[in-house]
Amino acid sequence: MKYFMLLIGLFMLSGCTLSDSTDTGGTIDRIEVDVVSVIDGDTIKIDFEGKEQTVRYLLIDTPETNHPSLGEQPLGKEATAENKRIINSGDVSIEFDEGGRFDDYDRLLAYIYVDGESVQEKMLEAGLARVAYVYPPNTRYLDEFEQTEQQARDAKIGIWEFDNYSTDRGFNEDAYGTSKHAIENKNECTIKGNINRNGNKIYHLPSDGSYEQTNPEQWFCTEQQARDAGFRSVGQ
Repeated sequence: MKYFMLLIGLFMLSGCTLSDSTDTGGTIDRIEVDVVSVIDGDTIKIDFEGKEQTVRYLLIDTPETNHPSLGEQPLGKEATAENKRIINSGDVSIEFDEGGRFDDYDRLLAYIYVDGESVQEKMLEAGLARVAYVYPPNTRYLDEFEQTEQQARDAKIGIWEFDNYSTDRGFNEDAYGTSKHAIENKNECTIKGNINRNGNKIYHLPSDGSYEQTNPEQWFCTEQQARDAGFRSVGQ
């Protein structure tokens, strides 16, 4: 036991700690890496220190493309495609923050750059990501990211085009394509969902005779969306 404690003491005096493999020490150095693959809008796989590592982008979240429980979410493919386009456009480097390098799924947590420009900011700027998973002390660029996110919000692009699609808890598929803003900008979102005095949920197509006089409680882009929300067509 005394021998074990002596080894620990020498280990600490040498300047090492048991968490050296996961703590970054607050460095802002960027490390050039080779990207093996783009997994989705906020995750890539890289060659790091001689082995393949999955990297989860710090401080942002994008719609899923192949989640085990959520499946594919609206704009997930678009986010993945944009991430891939950016990653493939130049030399990639990563930067760690002050806290741990790994999340609970053993993924590296980092800021990603292509030719010196932040990939996180570009995803936020395109309206394909939201600021999320804010866990101090890994918050170095939080203010900048929130400002960029707000610009996309104000422009109502990407995930911000549909009211309440992006929430503090993630992405609400029920809200996708149903907002007033979507109707004004997407000609395909013209199906009216109405709940009559008997509580029956009925959707009305533009070709239905009762369409013009129907006041919608909800709008849908497709009949499948309406059916998924519990509405039935006129005459059923």
